[in-house]
Amino acid sequence: MPVNSFDNYPMSWKPDKKALKRPFYHSIASLLEQHIVNGFLAPGTKLPPQRELADFLDLNFTTITRAYKLCERKGLIYAVTGSGTFVSPNATRSIAMSANETTNWIDLGFGASFEQSNDIVAEVIQKVADKRYLKQLLNYNDPTGIPHQKTAGLNWMESFGIRTDQEHISIVSGAQNALAITLTALFEPGNRIATDLYTYSNFIELAKMFHIQLIPIPGDQFGMRPNELEKQCCQVDIHGIFLMPSCGNPTTVMISDFRKHELADVIRRHQLILIEDDIHAFMTAGIISDYQQPMFNLLPEQSVYICGTSKSMCSGLRVAYMVYSEVLRKRIMQAIFNVNVKTSSLDAEVITELILSGRAHEIVSQKKQLAQSANDIYSEYFPLRNPIGHPLSFYRWLSIQGHHDAIQLETDLKRHGIRVFHSDRFLSGQTTPDKYLRIALSSTNSLNELKMGLKILKQYLG
Repeated sequence: MPVNSFDNYPMSWKPDKKALKRPFYHSIASLLEQHIVNGFLAPGTKLPPQRELADFLDLNFTTITRAYKLCERKGLIYAVTGSGTFVSPNATRSIAMSANETTNWIDLGFGASFEQSNDIVAEVIQKVADKRYLKQLLNYNDPTGIPHQKTAGLNWMESFGIRTDQEHISIVSGAQNALAITLTALFEPGNRIATDLYTYSNFIELAKMFHIQLIPIPGDQFGMRPNELEKQCCQVDIHGIFLMPSCGNPTTVMISDFRKHELADVIRRHQLILIEDDIHAFMTAGIISDYQQPMFNLLPEQSVYICGTSKSMCSGLRVAYMVYSEVLRKRIMQAIFNVNVKTSSLDAEVITELILSGRAHEIVSQKKQLAQSANDIYSEYFPLRNPIGHPLSFYRWLSIQGHHDAIQLETDLKRHGIRVFHSDRFLSGQTTPDKYLRIALSSTNSLNELKMGLKILKQYLG
């Protein structure tokens, strides 16, 4: 029996002891998941300390630890050293970004990529369709890319500072697919991956699917703070790190060159696997003075470099390049075969033709011009007093005051005719008092529509 009486003792969660069955840790975890999913425990709720809950249920401490650990792996709860265990901000809803809704509102939420350049892509698709070896693009051969397609990819990435060979590059079905392959190949359920406090929401969803725990690391205007990463690595067993160095999604922060070296020292010292999602490198290399090289070059033996083409060329063609070392090659190749069987050679051929013909650079130039115009329009409505982040970002990170409920805010804005995404969607761990909106600048049908959407948002926020 418990030593203390809990009849009138305040606890945020008091599971029904009679509902528990053996094994108790599994039963407690199931009950906790039910109460979170059904809304009985709100996001951000601090759960009872493990010893306190063990005393209440008359069970040993280890049982509660195992139950909490199960829920932690599912992304339902998270622990903050010295503060306690909390219900995750996105435990009860999917935060994956998609454009699968047919609506009449102006979309300032989903991060598209200025689709106005798709007429160029359509011309190239017709050219590929007329090639004499078209039928060879429709078979099972070359599951990780035809040699000349890989060569084109190597040429494309060389402008970002990536130099490798055909044995250590694979063409996969988009950056999201590359992330799933990386998690399948190199991580196991229960592993921990360090991320920025605010990070790519679809990576958060992937981590949930693979039962991988994300460890949020604070940052500043230069990127993730190395001292905070070092502290977390010393406190818990971290296996990997996920970074978007050229333009962090959603914050637009670019990791400076000196910060890349500082982070590389920590990553090397703790033998972390670096997942470098550099989907915006095409907007940075050769423009931003502080862009020297990708982090892959600093840590080639323990990194996976991912370069998607959805933002630079065409979102509908799901193509990305994965670069990896010989140490990781066998596991990644096996995961590619298991997950993909093969990548579409037809899609890869269109991207290859865009690169080799020079049309890819034409598209990039057009998108940079559109991004500049969109950012100029954004600055008219929301002046950037202290600009932080990529100057040509396809989205902006807007600090807001006085709007606290994420779901209600997004719903209200839809009623006003626009869709935006609240910062809670991007939280990799604990909630924060700071609130933001990620404003997509690249998803409207025209710049005039963007102006209309930003005007509505400005009036709503006051």
